[in-house]
Amino acid sequence: MSRPPLLGIYALGAEWQALMDPATESAVAQLKLAWWQEEMRRLTKRSAVHPISSYLAALPGGASTDFTPLLTAAQAAAAQISGVPLERGADLETQSQALWGGPLALVSRLAGEVQDEAALSECTRWLAAADYLARNIRDYRREARAGRVAFAVDELMAAGIDNADLAADLPPAHLQLYLGRLREQATQYFERAAQALPRAQRRADRHLLVLAALGLEHLQHPSPTLSRRRLKDMLLAWQTARHAQR
Repeated sequence: MSRPPLLGIYALGAEWQALMDPATESAVAQLKLAWWQEEMRRLTKRSAVHPISSYLAALPGGASTDFTPLLTAAQAAAAQISGVPLERGADLETQSQALWGGPLALVSRLAGEVQDEAALSECTRWLAAADYLARNIRDYRREARAGRVAFAVDELMAAGIDNADLAADLPPAHLQLYLGRLREQATQYFERAAQALPRAQRRADRHLLVLAALGLEHLQHPSPTLSRRRLKDMLLAWQTARHAQR
């Protein structure tokens, strides 16, 4: 069952996303992520001390699982908050895979439910890339005001977009066009993620289908209120999970 490992991986992701948030003071975030990198090294050696990593190590599949993807994710998060930009759009998949694709695939491996490793890797790769784009489309302005560049530098230069454009209250026309292209790209990634799993694996990995469905819904139809979004999310998640079990 994938729920226990999913809870553990998401708990780690929540810790690191909070540190990556522009509202978190950079020096504090760097210090804490340095500690997390050491903790992930301890986890790979089965000597973790934090309750979340200890929980992951104690799962039924924990003794035989390679936790290196979590160390890679912590390192990628630390690099991102240091202000190192994504230089090329071609590097998007590598960066997103390090941040989230590897940990997502680890959920299924911990649950011992992988029937097709290649399909799982493809699904989580597209899902991580879509999530990376969707987050940055939503938060690029806050990132820019914190001195970070959310998008690939080569793409921004080609589109004539500078830091002032990214930090502006109202995005100029050329930035709106660029964001529109990114939304189309993220949409394709979410759709590819949902299509990557063969039918025999969809039930075991229905959480990935739910993530793809929710990500696509938030990208295409942002809800005006949090309460309304929660209700829609619950319904969509239930429908997607039920469909995956057929």
